[in-house]
Amino acid sequence: MTHPYFHPDTCELAEFTELVEQTTDPAKTPLAAEVRKNVPLYDMSVLRPQLEQENTRKTLMAEWANVLMSGAGVVVLKGAYADTTVLDDATEVYQQIIAREKEETGGGGDHFAASGANDRIWNSAQKLCLTAPDVFLRYFANTSIAAMSEAWLGPNYQMTAQINLVRPGGAAQQAHRDYHIGFQSADISAQYPAHVHDLSPALTLQGAVAHCDMPVESGPTKLLPFSQLYRPGYVAWRREDFRAYFETHHIQLPLSKGDAVFFNPALFHAAGANVSANIHRMANLLQVSSAFGRAMETLDRRAMCNAMYPHAQAAKNLTRSEMTAAIDACAEGYSFPTNLDRDPPVGGLAPETQAALFQRALDDGLTTEAFGAALTAMTEKQRP
Repeated sequence: MTHPYFHPDTCELAEFTELVEQTTDPAKTPLAAEVRKNVPLYDMSVLRPQLEQENTRKTLMAEWANVLMSGAGVVVLKGAYADTTVLDDATEVYQQIIAREKEETGGGGDHFAASGANDRIWNSAQKLCLTAPDVFLRYFANTSIAAMSEAWLGPNYQMTAQINLVRPGGAAQQAHRDYHIGFQSADISAQYPAHVHDLSPALTLQGAVAHCDMPVESGPTKLLPFSQLYRPGYVAWRREDFRAYFETHHIQLPLSKGDAVFFNPALFHAAGANVSANIHRMANLLQVSSAFGRAMETLDRRAMCNAMYPHAQAAKNLTRSEMTAAIDACAEGYSFPTNLDRDPPVGGLAPETQAALFQRALDDGLTTEAFGAALTAMTEKQRP
C-alpha cells in the first residue's frame, strides 16, 4: 500500500488476512525451544548463560528482533525468572499498594477494562522502588528482560510498568494496537503520515511478566500473530470487520509464573476474559521506551504558553490555521509522559494536552489569569 496517509475506509481485510494467515518457519527461530500456534517459545533456563557473552547475546537478540519485526510479532520467554520468590515478594508489595490506593482514592482506573473487575497500579515501577527498593533491585536484575528490551530498542531504554490484576469474571478487552499511535483517537491517528505509522512500533516494546500461573481460562492475552505487518493497522483496528476477524482467529498461550511475553506494539491484541473460578490473574505490564523519544532541548513550555496567551487573544488578524501553527510551536502537543494516577484519560485513551488546553481557552474566552491557573493545575497533575 502506497497511500501517504492511512484512512479506515481504505483498509482491506483481504490484504490483512493474507498477512496473518502465514505460518512461522521454525528454521528462522533456531534458538527457540518450540513454536506453538506460530509463536516461538524460548527456554531461558537453557539460554540465560548465553546472555553473559556478547557474541551469543547478540545472536539471540537479533533473532528476537527479527521475530518482533517481520515474524510472528510476539515472543514468549519461558522461565524469564529463574527464581520466582522475588515475584512473590513483589506481589505482596503490590497488594499492599492496591489496598492503600483503594482506601485513598478508590484505586487506579483502567482505560480499557470495565470498572470494578480489575485493579490497576499505574507506575508500578516507581512505586515498587520507593516502597521496597530491595525488591525492586532483585525484580529488575533480570538479564532476560534487559536483553529483550535492548534487542528491540537498543541501549539506554526507559523502563515503565503497570500492574494489572484481573479477578474472576473480568471481561475481555477489544482488539487494539498500543502506544504510541494506538493511544490516539481514530481521527488523530489518521493525521499522522504513513511513514510515522511504520516508525511508531520501533519506539516502544510491550511486555508482561506473569505473577501467577495463567491457564487459558484465566484470560492471558489474546494475540494475532503477524498482524503487526499490516501497515494501516493503527486506523484499521477499530473497524468492526477487523475486530470480528480478530475474535475468530486470535490465539492464547498459557503462561507459567515467571514467564514473560513480549510483542511488537503494532500487534493486534487484547486481554482475555477471566472465566476461571478462583484465579486472580496478575501481570506486570512492561512498557519499555526508546531513548530516542526525546527532544534535544528542554523548554519551559508552561512559561511560554503564559507569555504568548494574551497576545494570542489579541491577535485578531490570524486565521485559525495560523494560530494553530503558533500554538503547536509553543505548547506541549502530546499527553505523555504524565502521572496517570492524577491525570487519567478522560473520554479517550489520553489526557488533554497543553496545546489542546491553549486552544480551548481561546475558544472559551478564558482570562489570562484563568488560563494560567489551568496550566498550573495541569502541571501539578503531570508531576511525578
